[in-house]
Amino acid sequence: MRRLERGEGAQTRVRDKAQRQKHQEEVCREKTPTEMEVYTVTVATGTSEYSGTNNYIYVTLIGENGESERTLLDNPGLDFCRGAVDQYKVASPSPLGSVLLVRLEKQKYWVEDNWFCRYVSVEPDDGGKVQTFPCYRWLVGDVTMEIREGKATTVMDDSSPKLLEHRRTELQERRNTYRWITWAPGIPRCIDAKTEADLPQDARFENEKRSDFEHSLHYALLELSLKKLTIRFGKSWNDLEDFKRIFWKLRSPIAEYCMKHWEEDWLFGYQCLNGSNPRMIQRNIYLLDYAIMEGIPTNTIKGKPQFIAAPLCLLYQHPDDGLVPIAIQLEQTPGLDTPIFLPTDPPLAWLLAKMWVRHAEFQVFQLLSHLLRTHLVVEVFCVATLRQLPAVHPIYKLLAPHLRYTLEINCRGRTQLISDTGIFKRVVSTGGKGLLVLAQREYKVLTYRSLQPRFDFVDRGVTQISNYFYRDHSLMLWDAIHSFVSGMVNLYYQTDRDVQQDAELQAWIRDVTQEGFTELPNFGLKSKLSSREELSTLLAVIIFTTTAQHAATNNGQFDWCAWVPNTPCTMRLPPPTDKEAVTMEMIMATLPDVSQSCVQMAITWHLGRAQPDAIPLGQYPEQHFTEGGLWR
Repeated sequence: MRRLERGEGAQTRVRDKAQRQKHQEEVCREKTPTEMEVYTVTVATGTSEYSGTNNYIYVTLIGENGESERTLLDNPGLDFCRGAVDQYKVASPSPLGSVLLVRLEKQKYWVEDNWFCRYVSVEPDDGGKVQTFPCYRWLVGDVTMEIREGKATTVMDDSSPKLLEHRRTELQERRNTYRWITWAPGIPRCIDAKTEADLPQDARFENEKRSDFEHSLHYALLELSLKKLTIRFGKSWNDLEDFKRIFWKLRSPIAEYCMKHWEEDWLFGYQCLNGSNPRMIQRNIYLLDYAIMEGIPTNTIKGKPQFIAAPLCLLYQHPDDGLVPIAIQLEQTPGLDTPIFLPTDPPLAWLLAKMWVRHAEFQVFQLLSHLLRTHLVVEVFCVATLRQLPAVHPIYKLLAPHLRYTLEINCRGRTQLISDTGIFKRVVSTGGKGLLVLAQREYKVLTYRSLQPRFDFVDRGVTQISNYFYRDHSLMLWDAIHSFVSGMVNLYYQTDRDVQQDAELQAWIRDVTQEGFTELPNFGLKSKLSSREELSTLLAVIIFTTTAQHAATNNGQFDWCAWVPNTPCTMRLPPPTDKEAVTMEMIMATLPDVSQSCVQMAITWHLGRAQPDAIPLGQYPEQHFTEGGLWR
């Protein structure tokens, strides 16, 4: 039973509370008002499920001139219910001056019951300044926690020995909790956690998020199981129309449009610009080059080998039809067994060639553009931030909302998607060893410059191509994000020298480059931050990657992958070597089978669906900054 107020234990606690409150009143009456300094303490409990607690909560105010009494927070009735904002009186034998820290203690009552504290505010009863102490953390077990006022400060701003010691202690505890590990060689390092269950409570999904995430996965897998059962008792794939039989409740307008128009060349070209992998195209006329796929080890599924290709696809900017493919070669080296497919070839041959390009696209966008270049890159910054920046640091406060859930979703990805027994091993042609080799190849050539959209578009030669909405929207968002973080940086660092002298900030960037992005001599991110502009650009890269860039590769994957022939997860026959020999039977034998198709549809829906707890860019429900007028 999670909350005792639903049972007999709550009644016992109410009786205990009344006795304790009477005793406290008697103690207070023994002292005259002139001997006591009284503070009103407001405590806000989290709003998510199970945030409240029935355990005992104590508070001590630590000021410049001493400490208050250790006070049990106990009002008539029930305290610390979900979403509650409770007020208490805390006495001190003498004036505290400015309150530096609030010490919270949680002790077990009846059963262990974790508590999520949003914030604590302190107001002297003489009408002095109200101070707010953001927390946004779980108190787990019998624990003591000290939290600071919400005004952001760098280590250079602190002169109080108490506050400096608090910074050091907090970071030492965090470094013990959040440790680096190498999950596999040749890719970014990550959090030391075998599964999400090994993560601290503060890094876990909220209960509603966890329930929704797991329910979504179970719902998708249940539907695919029913589809497989239904189709197994009917017929298997005979022609492309058969794929419509797995469009049940999991559907979207774009997916259905794609189903109707996917064979058309203009939609093929459109997806190169505005689909799930819009940064693959580069100018050479215009080219999709999947050289990175050459020689990648292929998966074996249920004893049957799967196949991949390393296509080259040439595209032309047509004045009326937009970007259209004009030639496809399915391997990097031309030869008699590697024909060049053209739009004038037999329709089924041209269609199958485009499918092979889109199959390579599935591997690259899922494993490189999505997994490596957003999830794994961001995890490096997340771990370094938790290890090197205290909660009072302005850069911690700025980044914390954008790093939310990074560690748990990545742990789930490593165990459920890309592990030796994960979903990629079950249905994707690069599952198993291949996906790691592919990620290692991309990681070797990953550059900090390519994570900055303005440079990325210039380097790929796509600044002038029309109808490239991903480019246009990315640049608008990049400029807005960069302007925002530059303003924040300039608030807390008056000069470039301030950046250089921030020891915590410099430890953070060293942790990023030397511990997180190992084995990357040409990455291009220095191990020292020398200016406000360098810091602003780096922060913009982090926030852009966690928001706009991740959304571009994640949110549309069901739209473009639900119609399996448009972006197949695997191929069961090798690439064709004879244009004239391509038949519908060959195409159906090449595309994913019933089971693979159902899993592809289910997983892309589960991962790409709109999240019910999503927070729009620029909105900050948790008030980590408490400086008055900061957001005006």
